[in-house]
Amino acid sequence: MPVNATERIQQYLIRAELDDLLDQVPVIEKAIRAFIEALGDLPPGFDDNTLYTYRVPMLSEDGSCSLIEELAPTLYDLTAILGGRNEANKRKLLLLNQLVEHGTQLLGADWVGIYQARRNGFADAVLAKLAYRGRPSRAEFPLTAQFAAGSTNSSVGLSGHAKVIDDVAAYTAEGGGFYVCDDAVQSEICVPLFDEAGKTIGIIDAEAAPKAFFNADRAATVVAMALVTPALLP
Repeated sequence: MPVNATERIQQYLIRAELDDLLDQVPVIEKAIRAFIEALGDLPPGFDDNTLYTYRVPMLSEDGSCSLIEELAPTLYDLTAILGGRNEANKRKLLLLNQLVEHGTQLLGADWVGIYQARRNGFADAVLAKLAYRGRPSRAEFPLTAQFAAGSTNSSVGLSGHAKVIDDVAAYTAEGGGFYVCDDAVQSEICVPLFDEAGKTIGIIDAEAAPKAFFNADRAATVVAMALVTPALLP
C-alpha cells in the first residue's frame, strides 16, 4: 500500500527521533509544498565554478578542527567526489542551491548546508557539502565513530538521529561534541536524509547565533527540507 504524505512525514520524524514534532505534521506538509513550488532556475551568475567550487577554512594539523579565520589557498571542488561535471550534476546542484537559498530565507539562520554521504578520493566515507549559505566551512566530515565524538554532523550522519542544540556553550561544557566553524554559533539543528529504504544518505545542518533559535516552527521547516532533498541529490 502506498504511503501518503502524512504517513511519510510521521515515519521520518519517528526514524529521526524527532517525535516531539509529530504535532507539526500539517506545518511540515505546507512547507514541503512551498519548497517544491520554489524550485526552479537560479539567477544569472551561477556558473559551473560557482556550483562546483567554494572557499574552505584551513584545517588543523590533525584535521580535527577548522582554523576559522584562515581560508585555504585553493577552492574545494566537488567535481571529483561527484564523478565529474555533467548536465545531470549541474541541474541537481542548481536545485540544491535554490533549496538552501529558500530555506535560509525562511529560517533566518546564519548558516544552512546540505551534505551527502559519499566516498572521497581516498575511498573514505564522508559527508560532502553540496550546497550551503553562510560562512566558509569544512567541506568533508569523516563518517567515523572517532570523528563523530566531536562533530554533530558526523554523529547524525552515522546514527540517523537528529540533534537540536539550544545552547552550544552549555552542551560542550557537559561533554557534548561540537565542531566549531563559527565561534558565534549557539544554536544548531542537524537532521538526517533518508533514502526510500530508510538508509541515512546525508544530513541538513543549520546554525544560528541566538540561543534556542530552532523552535518547533523552524525545526519543521528544516524537516521539510530534509524530506524534499533526497530526490535532488546527484
